[in-house]
Amino acid sequence: MNQIEPSAEELIAAIVASAAKQPLLDAAFELWRWRYRLDSIERRPSAEEVRVNRTLAPEQFRAKYRYDRDHAHDGRMFDYVKRAHPRASDDAIRQAIITAVKFEDATFEHFNWNGDFWDCVVRAVARAAAQYPDFLETTYRDARNNVAYYYK
Repeated sequence: MNQIEPSAEELIAAIVASAAKQPLLDAAFELWRWRYRLDSIERRPSAEEVRVNRTLAPEQFRAKYRYDRDHAHDGRMFDYVKRAHPRASDDAIRQAIITAVKFEDATFEHFNWNGDFWDCVVRAVARAAAQYPDFLETTYRDARNNVAYYYK
């Protein structure tokens, strides 16, 4: 039986709809976690973007990466969160994105390979949660899974 693949718009709408079920801050974190998937669904990089990215020195790549994170609230991420929470003010959305990015950064900064892998993950997210206590427990669970995925 031929199964019809959902369109890019349907895939993005499903991710946004999932985030819309959560409070603004948690929705911002969920959408931030999905950023690479959203970007790959929404558009492929142009040949020129690929060429430029391949020629970046490590320092330039880190600077570009940091710039993208530092300005996430001004880019497509703002549009995704606005779709999930259309009644939220623009300032509240921007602040939620900034907080979500900083929370994710904190989870990675607190990670320390010292003992059992999962214990290290749990400890890192617990320390980040102490700095950012306003997320739901399900978001902290997702953050643990996120850290485990990237450090596996």
